[in-house]
Parts: sequence; structure tokens; C-alpha cells
Amino acid sequence: MSLQNLRKQIDKIDSIILKLLNERIKIALAIKKLKIKNGLEPYTPDREKALLERLTEQNKGILKKDSVIAIFREIMSAALAVERPLRVAYLGPAATFTHLASLKKFGSSVTYIPQNSISDVFSEIGKGCVDYGVVPIENSIEGAVNHTLDMFIDSDLKICSEISLTISHNLLSNTSIKKIRRVYSNPQVFGQCRSWLEANLSNVELIEVSSTTKAAELASKSKSAAAIASIVASRIYRLKIIAERIEDYADNVTRFLVIGNSIPNSTREDKTSVMFSIKDRVGALYNMLSPFKKNGINLTKIESRPSKKKAWDYYFFVDFLGHVSDAKVKKALDELAKECTFFKILGSYPVSE
Repeated sequence: MSLQNLRKQIDKIDSIILKLLNERIKIALAIKKLKIKNGLEPYTPDREKALLERLTEQNKGILKKDSVIAIFREIMSAALAVERPLRVAYLGPAATFTHLASLKKFGSSVTYIPQNSISDVFSEIGKGCVDYGVVPIENSIEGAVNHTLDMFIDSDLKICSEISLTISHNLLSNTSIKKIRRVYSNPQVFGQCRSWLEANLSNVELIEVSSTTKAAELASKSKSAAAIASIVASRIYRLKIIAERIEDYADNVTRFLVIGNSIPNSTREDKTSVMFSIKDRVGALYNMLSPFKKNGINLTKIESRPSKKKAWDYYFFVDFLGHVSDAKVKKALDELAKECTFFKILGSYPVSE
């Protein structure tokens, strides 16, 4: 068959795809109007998870799983953008890892609004200026993002989804490595590249800034500076990639949270986050955790943060597998809440891949 005939076949298929996509968007718009009428959230993580799992299971062709997910992520993103686009706040500026995580979750068709701080992300949702927010919560190397944990203490917002993003750090500059006198980046990033920096730039000044994108911006304005940032940041600020993948550990993953105003329905593969405080007495924390063991619930994370109201008074943050609608989870949380001086459910949401 000739090249021209093959191209005609592709043109015909593309026309069919376009027609079907428009039909799909019309149905999605009808669903969106029903959601608005019934006061439901525009974004449903449980439905998203079920749809992507069904499609990847049905895929028997040569398309890779990641490609199927990426294609349908953009289709869903386009549906969310019909009429009033979905508005998502994130820890900015553009090209930060939080921005990349947001794109991975919501696609490129929604409206992204960068914020200067994690506090601002929470505030914008609370004021109704945006629908959802994306914030970092922990890194597989450096641990928890304490500012995000602290924000949940006084906030009524809920965690409705999570995103796992593999992180790759790169040294960016417009000078050679021998002429670099200072390096800009986020404090967490410096921690993730500590060994490489000691081995290759031990006498260079490390300057902490709010984000990797800010670091790239500053490095682009100096002939003797560099930044540790993403490949995307190198393109935006026209910086050369001096060294790639300088993180100390290859398995460097950051977990992000999508926060909003409601808890999604169960998918049967969910995670729940709670926070609580307890009286300072012998064995108190052990007693708080025993309801989880008794009800066969798997804990995946526990963190503590000082309350900042009283010396040696702490809030505990716990993640575990299960949904608040599960009978055994309800039982465990009821038992836990009775013994707490403070207790709050932060959200139940689909487990990220």
C-alpha cells in the first residue's frame, strides 16, 4: 500500500475520533450541568480512577499503558474546561514540581493559578477563588513537608486525591561548572542532592529560595550562578543543562495532595488521612494506635508536629489504607476519637499508582 493511501486512512480515522470526542464532550457537559444542579463537585477522583483502570485493562493493542493514561487524561481535562474551566491553584511559579504534578493530574486544559506559598493555595480555595489546590506533602528522601501539615491544623479543607511524581534534579547554568560560585534552589532539593554537591561543588555557596523555578530565574541573571531545577525550567529561562539527574537516590519520589471541599466516594483502593492530639500520659500514643491494629487496618505513615500552643504538646498525622465509609475504618476512628483531645478527618482518596 502506498504512503498516500496510508495517510488517507489516518485522515479518515482522525475525523471519526474528532466526531466521537465532540460527542463525548457533549455528554460530559450534560453531566457537569447535573453536578452543578445537585451541588456536586466537578472533579470526581473515584470516577477518574475507575475510568483509567477500565481503559488500561481493555487496551489490547500496541499503545503503552502510560500513553493510554496520558491521552485520556487530556480528554478528561478538555471536558473539565468546557464552559467554565476548572481552576487549580498550585505552589508556583510555573515549572515547579508542584506545577508538573498538577499537569499530571488535571491535564493541560484547566486553568492553573500559581501561588507564592502553600498558605496561599489553602487560602484561595477557602475564599472560593479556585476549585482545587495542589501542594507537596512528602518526599521519599527528605520526608514530610511540615508547612503543609501545619496548614491542616486550622483548615477545614479536605484531601481528595494524591499524586506521586518521580523527581529528577538538574544543575542548570549558562557558565561552566568550574566558574559557578553560587547555586540557588529549594531547601528540600538541596537535601536531595547533598552528596552530589559535596563531591562536585563543595566550595560553592548554596542559597535557599522559595522554589526551583525561582532558582532558575535568578541563575539566568548571573554569569557565575547555577540552579538546581527541572528540565522544563531550563527551557523557560534558557539555561544550559550542566549535569543531569544529580539527586543522590534514583528512587526520588515526591507525593502531592489535591485539596478541595469534599471527600470522594470509595474506590476500594483508598487511603485516609487523619490528625489528632492526645493527653500527655504514659502509653497514650500506643493506645491511640491500637484501634487500627485491632481492626486490621494498615498504617502507611505517621508524623508529629508541635502544636505551638503549649510546650511538648503535639499533633499526630496518620495515613492508613481504607475509606471512611468502610465499616472497620468507622469502628477504628470512633474508638480513636473517644480518647483524643482533638480529632479531625483530613480526607479519604484513591491511592496513587
